[in-house]
Amino acid sequence: MDRSELQYWVAFGRVPQIGRARFSLLEAHFPSIEAAWKAGPASLQQAGLTGAALSALLAGRDGITPEEELEKLDRLGVRSLTWHDDAYPARLKEIHDRPPLLYVRGELTANDEWSIALVGTRRATAYGRQAAEELAAGLASNGITVVSGLARGIDTIGHRSALAAGGRTLAVLACGLDTVYPPENLKLAQQIVEQGALMSDYPLGTQPQSQFFPRRNRIMVGLSLGVLVVEGDVKSGALITARQAIDENREVFAVPGSIYSPTFRGTNWLIQHGQAKLVTKIEDVLEELNLTMAEHQLEMQELLPADDTESGLLRLLSNEPIHIDEVRRGSGLAIDTVSSTLSMLELKGMIREVGSMNYVRVR
Repeated sequence: MDRSELQYWVAFGRVPQIGRARFSLLEAHFPSIEAAWKAGPASLQQAGLTGAALSALLAGRDGITPEEELEKLDRLGVRSLTWHDDAYPARLKEIHDRPPLLYVRGELTANDEWSIALVGTRRATAYGRQAAEELAAGLASNGITVVSGLARGIDTIGHRSALAAGGRTLAVLACGLDTVYPPENLKLAQQIVEQGALMSDYPLGTQPQSQFFPRRNRIMVGLSLGVLVVEGDVKSGALITARQAIDENREVFAVPGSIYSPTFRGTNWLIQHGQAKLVTKIEDVLEELNLTMAEHQLEMQELLPADDTESGLLRLLSNEPIHIDEVRRGSGLAIDTVSSTLSMLELKGMIREVGSMNYVRVR
């Protein structure tokens, strides 16, 4: 989406009470979101915008300059993705209450489609901490992106363990991306931007409030193939996330704990009532979601030919050595192109020079 239209999406994102349902009404009624932003009260009412939402828009838009809002995001290195953008996570589009606008600091990749949300209590026990560390590291080591909420306790442990294992992690915040909460996780947030992304559907300047946390959990669920609850009581935020996952047809996993520990009443309840698969090792998650070969599949994706030139040269190679001149004749390409392409295929580990400019196929 070009900036001329995106700025109006960002402007609407600053208006309270305009979420998925009302964005849908505006899109259905107006030819563009720009037209909706500039519409008068009567047209907005015809589109279905009434009551507090209409009042909030009319009161707020005089103080909002769309282009300036986009420039604020640019200065902080924050991207805004609408639900029409190709970069908007495909899996997130599947949930009922998907956010019309998503703010992102860092990079989202195609590999993030293989994500697991890891959640739990802020008051983790020693056992819960150990379980979170091992499971998050296991996910990361198998090429699975760890999603969590940057909260104290299990969330923080999950992010840190994924990073330490060299993996990717996504943190979904219940505030604007110009704020890090809790503040002691500022350095961790900066590390996540380098090896993943911070995400939110709240505009810049939004401070965390208690009611925002359950709503942000739906994004964690939407990004993920499943939710792994490490430790949590029956009325905890982690259990709210698990129930959201069930509602959205996501798999739920839970770590069992002591029957005497209140922080494991929630995970034990999920297991006891058949709402979560019991997890004692990372293989329990990987096997259930058919992710046991995820890391190998990622490696093979990286090794696929990048273009028709690489594909064509690969077809000319076999287990039998072939000289670069024969490759050139067979391909009809210039020798410089053949030489550089063979070098790239060798760097990828797909072919090997066996001496005197003779090549064999490895994979």
